[in-house]
Amino acid sequence: MGINSNRVENFSGPACLKTTTGTVVTIPLDMAMPPLQVHKVALPQPRTTVQKLRHRLSEIFFPDDPLHKFKNQTWYRKLVLGLQFFFPIFQWAPNYSFKLLKSDVISGLTIASLAIPQGISYAKLANLPPIVGLYSSFIPPLIYSVLGSSKHLAVGPVSIASLVMGTMLSESVSYSEEPILYLQLALTATFFAGLFQASLGFLRLGFSIDFLSKATLVGFMAGAAVIVALQQLKGLFGIVHFTNKMQLIPVLSSVFHHRDEWSWQTIVMGVSFLVLLLTTRQISIRKPKLFWVSAAAPLASVILSTILIVCLKSKVHGIQTIGHLPKGLNPPSLNMLYFHGPHLALSMKTGIVTGILSLTEGIAVGRTFATLKNYQVDGNKEMMAIGLMNMAGSCSSCYVTTGSFSRSAVNYNAGAQTVVSNIIMATAVLVTLLFLMPLFYYTPSFILAAIIITAVIGLIDYWAAIRLWKVDKLDFLACMCSFLGVLFISVPLGLAIAIGVSIFKILLHITRPNTAVLGNIPSTQIYQNLNRYREAVRVPSFLILSVEAPIYFANSTYIQERILRWIREEEEWIETNNRNSIKCVILDMTAVTAIDTSGIDTIKELRKLLEKRSLKFVLANPVGSVMEKLHQSNILESFGLEGLYLTVGEAVADISSLWKAQP
Repeated sequence: MGINSNRVENFSGPACLKTTTGTVVTIPLDMAMPPLQVHKVALPQPRTTVQKLRHRLSEIFFPDDPLHKFKNQTWYRKLVLGLQFFFPIFQWAPNYSFKLLKSDVISGLTIASLAIPQGISYAKLANLPPIVGLYSSFIPPLIYSVLGSSKHLAVGPVSIASLVMGTMLSESVSYSEEPILYLQLALTATFFAGLFQASLGFLRLGFSIDFLSKATLVGFMAGAAVIVALQQLKGLFGIVHFTNKMQLIPVLSSVFHHRDEWSWQTIVMGVSFLVLLLTTRQISIRKPKLFWVSAAAPLASVILSTILIVCLKSKVHGIQTIGHLPKGLNPPSLNMLYFHGPHLALSMKTGIVTGILSLTEGIAVGRTFATLKNYQVDGNKEMMAIGLMNMAGSCSSCYVTTGSFSRSAVNYNAGAQTVVSNIIMATAVLVTLLFLMPLFYYTPSFILAAIIITAVIGLIDYWAAIRLWKVDKLDFLACMCSFLGVLFISVPLGLAIAIGVSIFKILLHITRPNTAVLGNIPSTQIYQNLNRYREAVRVPSFLILSVEAPIYFANSTYIQERILRWIREEEEWIETNNRNSIKCVILDMTAVTAIDTSGIDTIKELRKLLEKRSLKFVLANPVGSVMEKLHQSNILESFGLEGLYLTVGEAVADISSLWKAQP
C-alpha cells in the first residue's frame, strides 16, 4: 500500500515540510497551524423511541414527503388535492386547451402508427394470438391516462416483457397444443404482475426495484435483444419448425438445422424490408426532426408488404401470413383467470418477473422524459398506475404492458403535451379493431419479424458498456455477467444473475468499505487522503485514519483488522525512515453514518488493544445517530475528555498542546 512520504517534522514548532523531491521547506508556525478553539461534541436532541421509529419510517417510505401540499389547507382544498394526488387527470384537465389537443392528436396518431404493428408483433413474441397485442394497446393506455403522472409515456406491449413471458410459460405449457390454457396463464400472469406492481406502489416499496442497477440492466437488455432478434430468424427465413428454447446455441442450431425450410422469396422480401426499417431508424437518429420517418415506417411496411403478398399470392407460395383476426372490442376475460390448479405457481412466478421488468422499464422511461421537460414523476404513483392498468387489462384480454422507450421517444419528439396522446392512440387502435381487422389477413410474418428486430436493436447500448469499462470495471463485470447469463443460460436466470450481481456489489461495498490515511494540507485545517492529495503531509506522532462507511456487524471485523494493519504499516515506515513513533491514533468518523452494537464493540476492542500498546485512541466528528449510540453504550466514559473531538484539526491541536505542556 503506497503512502505519501511527505511529513511535517515538527508540528508544535515551525513545520518542516519534506517534499517528494527531497527539498525541505520551513513553514512558520502561524501558517502551519493557527490556534484552534476546542468545541464540545454535542448529543442530538433527545427523542422517544416512538419518535425515532416514526422519523425512520418516514425517511424510508416517504422521503419525498408527498403530503406536504395538504398542510394548512381547508377540507375542500384537501379533497381536491386528494383527487389530484390519486387521479392526476384532475390536475391537468381543468387547464387543458385546444392548442394542447392539437399537439396531442398529432403525437397520438404518430405513435398509433407504431403501436399497431408493434402490438401484433410483440404478441407473437409472447406466443399469444396477434389480436391480444392490439387489445393490449387499447384498454391499458386509457387507464394510464387517468392514473399516470408522466406526460410522455406511451403505453403498450414491450419486447422484453413479451419475450420473458413467452419463455417462462412455454417451458411448461405448449402454446400450440394447449392454446386456451396458455392464454389463461398469460392473463393470470398479467394479473399477478399488476397486483405486485400496485402493491409495491401502495406500500411505497419502490426502492426494492433499485436492486436492478443500470449496469446489470444494460447487459440484460442487450442479451435479451440478441435472443429476440435471433428468434425472429424463424419468420425472416420462413422456417416452420423452430426451437422454443431461448439460448444462443440452440437458436442458432435450429436456424441451420432447418436449412431445407428456408424460403428464398421470404428471405429476399424480409431482408429488404428489414434494411428499409433500419435505414429509416438511422435517418431519425441522425436527424431528430425527421422522427416521423421511423415512426411511420413500420405501419407503412405492413401495408406495403400486405399489398405485395396479395399481388403475388398466386405466384409465390409458402409465405406465412397472420391470417384471420377477429373484429370487435376486447372481450372480458375475468372468467379466464387461472387461480387454482398445478400451473398457478408458474403464473405467479411469471407475473412477478415480468412485473419487475416492465416496472423498471416504465419508470425509467417516464423519468427520462420528465427530466428533459423539467417535471417530476412520482415513482410510487407510477407503480400503482401501471399495476392497476395491468390488473384491469388482465380482465379485458390484455397481457403485460408498460411504457415503451421507442414509442415514448416518438411521442416526445412528436410534441406530446399530456397523456391525451395515449387516448388518441387508443382511439386509433379502437378504429382498427372495429373496422380494419380483415386488412391484416395477408400481412406476412416476415414483416413482423423485421419490425421486432428493428425495435430491439435499440436496446443494445454498446456505448454504455464502453463507458462502464472506462469508469467502473466492477460495473462492467456485472454488465457482462447478466449479458452472458441471458445468452447462454436463460432469460429468467439471466435476470436472476443480474439481481444477484447487483446485490453482491452492494454487499462488497458494505463488507469491505474504503479506509484511508489522512494528512494535513499545510496552512489549513483540512485533512485529506494522502494518496489523493500529494500536498498533504503526515503529522508526526499521529496516525489519522478515515472509515468511509457505516460500521455494522457485516464489516466490523474487517475494519478492526484494517486499522491494525494501517498501524503496523505506519510503524514499519517509521522504523525504516527513522521518524517519530506513533503516540495517537485518530479515527475520523465523518463518513460513518451509522453504527450498531457490533460496531460499538469493535471501537471498544480497538481502544483496549491500542491502550495495551501505549497508543492513545481518539474519535473525531461522529454524526448524531452514531454519537447517540456511543453515549447510550457508555463507551465514551472510557475515552475520557481527550478522547472525543469535533474535528480532526481540533484533536491534533489539543493533544499536541497537552504533550507540549507535559514536563
